[in-house]
Amino acid sequence: MKAQTKTIRKTIFLSIIVLIASNAAARDPREIIGRMEENMRGDASYSEMSMEVVRPRYTREVSMRSWSLGDDYSLIYVTAPARDEGTAFLKRGNEIWNYQPNIDRTVKMPPSMMSQSWMGSDFTNDDLVNASSLTNDYSHEYLGEEEIDGHMCHIIELVPNPDNPIVYERVVQYVTQEHYLPVRTENFDERGGLVNTIHFHEIKSMGGRLMPTRMEIIPEEQSNRKTVIITHNADFGIDISESFFSIENLTEIN
Repeated sequence: MKAQTKTIRKTIFLSIIVLIASNAAARDPREIIGRMEENMRGDASYSEMSMEVVRPRYTREVSMRSWSLGDDYSLIYVTAPARDEGTAFLKRGNEIWNYQPNIDRTVKMPPSMMSQSWMGSDFTNDDLVNASSLTNDYSHEYLGEEEIDGHMCHIIELVPNPDNPIVYERVVQYVTQEHYLPVRTENFDERGGLVNTIHFHEIKSMGGRLMPTRMEIIPEEQSNRKTVIITHNADFGIDISESFFSIENLTEIN
């Protein structure tokens, strides 16, 4: 009887250890962010999107196509309105170029331009071209959990690594526990003030995976303005190579 009791206690103890270890692994903040980025980007992807810039006196709409390969390569091509058609943005590693068809000129963008508005929207160049990796360019801390829009979420704080020219001083990311998708991003400045909040809505199956198809950014001090990006089509199974992401393709893609 004593031996049996001892065995039972040992089994319970080991079960508790396994439970604690698995719970800790489930709350590894870097792994959570990595899974979220993988779900949102995939190895290679293509998407068709529209952007609506809302201001008190006007609304502006932009349509675009986007390609990406891992964390290091992305290309965005503007298809409308007519005056902006052909404008393109290319990222290769840590370098970013912008092609401006009205002057037929390609400009390499310095790090100082990453914080500037992207095509008059509330997104920065860094936001749209994904110049930084949330997994590799930040340190991570698990802050807790919270329910948002019916989803239980992990709350992760991200602080940029010292050597990376990243726009925000601190980011708080809310990630769904069930599917590892973003539902809210809060961006803070060097004084600790909230700069803007990005909301992710309308999770749908697209391109063979679940993803939020509506992204809305609202500046903290200007609640009467916002920018909305809607994904209309996505494909995460495209066959694409690094050679596609060339400076030449900025002017030749159609």
